[in-house]
Amino acid sequence: MVTIDELEKGLKTNNLASIYLLFGEELFLLESNLKKIKKQFGDCIKGINYILLDEDNVEEIISDIQTPAFGYEKKLIIARDTGILKKEGKKKNAKLQELKEKLNNYITENIDIINQSVVIVFIEKDVEKSKLYKTIEKLGVVCEFSFQKPLQIKKRLKAICNGYKVNIEESTLQYFIECCGTDMQNLINEIRKLIEYVGSGGTIVIDDIDKLCIKQIESVIFDLTDNLGKKNIAQSLDILHNLIYNKEPVQKILITLYNHFKKLYILKLAVKYNKNIPETLSLKPNQMFLVSKYKTQANYFKEQELKNILQELIDLDYKYKIGLIDVNVGLESILCAYVN
Repeated sequence: MVTIDELEKGLKTNNLASIYLLFGEELFLLESNLKKIKKQFGDCIKGINYILLDEDNVEEIISDIQTPAFGYEKKLIIARDTGILKKEGKKKNAKLQELKEKLNNYITENIDIINQSVVIVFIEKDVEKSKLYKTIEKLGVVCEFSFQKPLQIKKRLKAICNGYKVNIEESTLQYFIECCGTDMQNLINEIRKLIEYVGSGGTIVIDDIDKLCIKQIESVIFDLTDNLGKKNIAQSLDILHNLIYNKEPVQKILITLYNHFKKLYILKLAVKYNKNIPETLSLKPNQMFLVSKYKTQANYFKEQELKNILQELIDLDYKYKIGLIDVNVGLESILCAYVN
């Protein structure tokens, strides 16, 4: 298996592999590399030298490999979400199992022909390490697109800024990620907005991010909780009102606030009983930077206070659903009651 960086480096050459397996959660980078493969392949004429397969027509894959790309040197076959490499449940599809076996044998026995005439790209969300997987790994290129860690994200964003001759400090990049999340598509949209704003030779600063970027609701809830923990009720209410003004669904605000305080409460218990904090909070590798932020905020509250806030949010949800209270008023009451 190759890393994303190794795959991208390989695609800069003019030597495509014959078989690729691209899978994972980081869809933006996966799709970006698929575009690079298609660009390097050249003109794609659908049905002639360009074939798209999915779960409905994947049984045609061997026939498509064998059929010549009339008038063209090679054929590009993209097999997306076919299930042919996905781990099956207890109830296995006998037809799919048979196809997996046939395809595995065909690739193994005809790799020289495949190298001369076809580029096959398998795209899946997740895979199992089956015989077919191992054959593709041996004869082709396998790359997992996991969510990028903050260090990797910063490297990519820095490269984009450098390409436009725009400066940005490491600490500013960290703040940018904390505000806008770790989804690459969203981050690139936001960084382009900032690049356009400061222009060539300019420098992106934290104030630019605050003025221009759309912050993830989780980041806003962090700000709200910070102010609440510091007993700054006016600022906490301002942040809440801004969320509502910006048409963030109030039920989503309630759920996000509940989940945030639940994490703080769980962290308190994890520290108390000497448990692994990232594991207890179910943090992904690209979210490890949140540990210190959660720790800092948890220190603002006593264990019982967090427990009380969680119960009040549960009670508010119930009363709101049966029409006993306006949820906006209820949220304000909970915030004010804590400070008092």
